[in-house]
Amino acid sequence: MNDAVLEPDTQDIVVDEVFPHAPEAIWKTLTTASLMGRWLMMPAGFEPVEGKHFTYQTTPAGAWDGTIHCQVLEVKPYERLAYAWKGGHAGNVGYGSQLDSVVTFILSKVETGTRLRLVHSGFVVPKNDTAFNKMSEGWKKVVQNIGAIVDGKD
Repeated sequence: MNDAVLEPDTQDIVVDEVFPHAPEAIWKTLTTASLMGRWLMMPAGFEPVEGKHFTYQTTPAGAWDGTIHCQVLEVKPYERLAYAWKGGHAGNVGYGSQLDSVVTFILSKVETGTRLRLVHSGFVVPKNDTAFNKMSEGWKKVVQNIGAIVDGKD
């Protein structure tokens, strides 16, 4: 038996968007706490430094207080930002179930600006199906907001 048999089935959210902006402008919206608060949620304690812990606060559910615990895993300026995203509670079912995942932003320069690829990985099937479905739609909306912030139209 190999390790793959022991691993739970997971699914990932992937959002691809091309913005007519330089990677530096997109990077700034991904790594400046005040700007992050305008397109996603206001982080507490965020700095784009590997190993840095920070939190987001969202709607509580059941035994979960709504705190999303994050840790910066990778920082490659203008190219890649990844952080752990952990929340929920083991006793909850549906919204607020325990989630241990990773959010990765990948930037690449393209002829028309910057391609931003967001990958939110690690949604365990079926335990995290509610989070996966809600966040799939949510990430599509918030990623589009990044362009509005860079344009100064938010």
